Amino acid sequence: MIRFPAPLRAGSTIAVTAPSSGVLPPYHKRLDIVYEHLKDQGFGIVEGGCLRSDHKHVSAPKEQRAQELMRFWSDSAVDLIFPPWGGELAIDLLPLLDFEQMKASPTWIQGFSDTSTYLLPITLLTGIATSHGTNLIDSVPRQTDELTRNALNILRMQPGVVYRQNSSAMWQKAFADYKVDPGVGYVLTEATDWKILGRNPNGSVSFSGRLIGGCIDTIAFLIGSKFGDVPAFIRTYRDQGVILYLENCDQGPTDLFRYLTHMKLAGWFDGLSGVLLGRSAGPNPSDSNSLQYAEVLEDILGDLQIPVVYDCDIGHVVPQMTLVNGAMAQVFCERGSGWIDQTFA
Repeated sequence: MIRFPAPLRAGSTIAVTAPSSGVLPPYHKRLDIVYEHLKDQGFGIVEGGCLRSDHKHVSAPKEQRAQELMRFWSDSAVDLIFPPWGGELAIDLLPLLDFEQMKASPTWIQGFSDTSTYLLPITLLTGIATSHGTNLIDSVPRQTDELTRNALNILRMQPGVVYRQNSSAMWQKAFADYKVDPGVGYVLTEATDWKILGRNPNGSVSFSGRLIGGCIDTIAFLIGSKFGDVPAFIRTYRDQGVILYLENCDQGPTDLFRYLTHMKLAGWFDGLSGVLLGRSAGPNPSDSNSLQYAEVLEDILGDLQIPVVYDCDIGHVVPQMTLVNGAMAQVFCERGSGWIDQTFA
């Protein structure tokens, strides 16, 4: 069964470490702003040694990053591990993490992007819930949207309670430069429009199941390994239903076509109760003779005979919901908006 770490509370301690890319000096001011904001909310902060530097895409050698992650995970005083952001090379940690040791001390860990590379295996191999959502670096006081301001609230939730997140009203096209304005929040200019694949846009869908997923760009490389056995998770929880959620960072339509096809061939879509796809941050050609993003989704997922909702509030095109791997979820979408209920059960 899925195990949920203890709820966050007043006085909970957050450990900050960068298991993938570190934070270079031009971004240290923003990091400090985030710390003060979290302290104002009653959290304690512990900073690791693998954080305020970056060389060849990583904060430190893989052995140091893995040891620090395991040290924080095993420390009973740490309630949440909160990486600053993702990166590129977290996959090198996986053979160095002691997943059996992790089972002894369930600890919350949250992030997205390359963070998905270890969140997914932790849940699959230990049965401990992990949280896919806003990165620490975006937790600044000037964030005004409800999803980001409340990104950690679901981790305060007691077992059995239902936590609802409604779709956003607006989303952001591009991130601001943190070096120019270290405290800048999101600039939301585009109207949110959740879409139902292959369905009447004025129709509605509802489905439920346990959540599992992450960033396509990184977790697709776990297919075929023990770190990415999503089909086994689907088989285990098939009676309750399983919802696979995915979000695309960099992949254009042709690359995305290959990634999704690979997932389909590996059985990642077999036996699901539904699929959620975040707004895509990848390039989409304007040339009508080129393959388009929506065409890829229709080609690969259009025959699944289950609901597929895309352009949701998940991932790199912010704001985003906090989705807990292993949580029971109910999804509803109608006329461009929707909500997701989650329960720790």
